[in-house]
Amino acid sequence: MAYEPSYAERLRYKRLQDAGYQAGLEAVTNLQAALALAGMVLPSLANDGPVGARGFVRLGGCSVEVANRLAEVIAAGAHALQEQGM
Repeated sequence: MAYEPSYAERLRYKRLQDAGYQAGLEAVTNLQAALALAGMVLPSLANDGPVGARGFVRLGGCSVEVANRLAEVIAAGAHALQEQGM
């Protein structure tokens, strides 16, 4: 006989799924805003829905130019954070 979750368990899981989905939306919005500051866009950046009740963001593909520029921006930000910590 298969396990059947209770109503309370199903409701708790749905709340976790909803929270994961919302977290994914917020992460996409935050990343889009940060990329815009650098003059960049990842066209296929999207909320990929919750996976295991956790938010999941699909970054998708981009051109070599965008990938290299993104690497430069991330490296520059990382160096700036390291310098602040010294």
